[in-house]
Amino acid sequence: MTTINIGIDEADRLKIADGLKALLADSYTLYLQTHNFHWNVTGPQFRELHLMFEEQYIELATAVDDIAERIRTLDVAAPATYKEFAKLSSIKEVEGVPASAEMIDLLTKGHEQVVKTSREVLKLAQAGDDESTAALVSDRMRIHEKTSWMLRATRK
Repeated sequence: MTTINIGIDEADRLKIADGLKALLADSYTLYLQTHNFHWNVTGPQFRELHLMFEEQYIELATAVDDIAERIRTLDVAAPATYKEFAKLSSIKEVEGVPASAEMIDLLTKGHEQVVKTSREVLKLAQAGDDESTAALVSDRMRIHEKTSWMLRATRK
């Protein structure tokens, strides 16, 4: 295989990939949390939340693939173990099964954290003139901002 030459300085490419690794870890942790809550939600809003969480974890499954493939496109290995994700993620695992209202609050915070992580990666991508990563991360931010708004709206 030849050396990568996509017009991004190697140091920038590696910084961007490191940022994307954190974004991947946050996204995967949020995916697992959302899937857990989909399986275990109970209460008067069961059907609504069960279906909403399903939509969210399906979207996140696609997102983690897109993020991991972008890391690979930058010629860096993508993290792919629970141990690596736990070390890289800003979102902590949840013990037990919280009540549905707490599930909503935890997922809201999780989506907001992914937005914050995305903002950091966006800065790296812009500084490195990496439009492809910037576009991916901008799309992720928009989706997570909208999802956190929808989750907050269920608590009003």
